[in-house]
Amino acid sequence: MLDRQRFLNKVVIVTGAAQGIGRGVAVQIAAEGAQVVLVDRSEYVAEVFNEIKQAGGEAITVNADLEVLAGAQAVVEKTIQTYGRIDALINNVGGAIWMKPFQEFSEEEIIKEVGRSLFPTLWCCRAVLPEMIKSQKGTIVNVSSIATCGINRVPYSASKGGVNALTASLALEHAKDGIRVNAVATGGTEAPPRKVSRNDNPMSDNEKQWMQEVVEQTIERTFFGRYGSIQEQVNAILFLASDESSYITGTVLPVGGGDKG
Repeated sequence: MLDRQRFLNKVVIVTGAAQGIGRGVAVQIAAEGAQVVLVDRSEYVAEVFNEIKQAGGEAITVNADLEVLAGAQAVVEKTIQTYGRIDALINNVGGAIWMKPFQEFSEEEIIKEVGRSLFPTLWCCRAVLPEMIKSQKGTIVNVSSIATCGINRVPYSASKGGVNALTASLALEHAKDGIRVNAVATGGTEAPPRKVSRNDNPMSDNEKQWMQEVVEQTIERTFFGRYGSIQEQVNAILFLASDESSYITGTVLPVGGGDKG
């Protein structure tokens, strides 16, 4: 952990904070002085809260469904009630539920993929904007993916393409309000097994093969020939969330070992 205080006394909302990259972001940003609002619909977010508090950090938890606007608005309301302002929003919610050729997706599955990987970011941005506009400052970092060009996950890829477009358009629209909006396009990332699975159904032999094709394509397209670590993603996200990137906005930063998506 870096001995830095880039976020001292800043109020930062971190969504998807219960596990994976979101957890890594939350723990480090708290260590760097932030007052962190840990958002997840999983009760496992309480474990991250306890970890931060035991390390002397400041945090609260909010359990919310971010696939609907009301959930995102509830997070903003709780944040304002507790801390009085919002300095930064880091959107981590998303992830492919199924990996298979596009023609194998049902209508319901496509809708669920978009609901998981586009709408939480869309709704959270919509919910925080009025507060940031009122303050005439704020920073948003959206977690996108290099999978905007990838196989066997077209609905997810389309959703992350939407995140990239949202990032660019919001940055242009709200620069006048002192709001910066950037994204990190994460590459394949080594992570512990998920505590809450995105898909509880056992994979068929075909699904296992399609997933293996994704893994192979991801590794082949990196210059380093490997997956990245959670810490490597966290480092980029926190840079864009910090004042160190004060003259950067509207940018999608690929963190995929050379794969730009």
